[in-house]
Amino acid sequence: MSNFSQLKDLVLSLEADFEKFYDKGNSAAGTRVRKGMQELKNMAQTIRTEVQNAKNTAADSAPKAAPAAKKAAPAAKKAAPAKKK
Repeated sequence: MSNFSQLKDLVLSLEADFEKFYDKGNSAAGTRVRKGMQELKNMAQTIRTEVQNAKNTAADSAPKAAPAAKKAAPAAKKAAPAKKK
């Protein structure tokens, strides 16, 4: 859960710079926002990788169930013969 806390802290730390950039037009704050968003992107990728690895590890160690029997496909119906006039 540490990653989640770090993620929240990062977003909250950017709040003031977002306000300065969007409300006051401070371009230096925009640079800090861009830097923070890059850190957020990197952190998100790290978390995604950790979650995927945890899922794969759990799936590998879990007992595998027997595959379900497949149902046979229904037979194709023949078209009715055309009526003669």
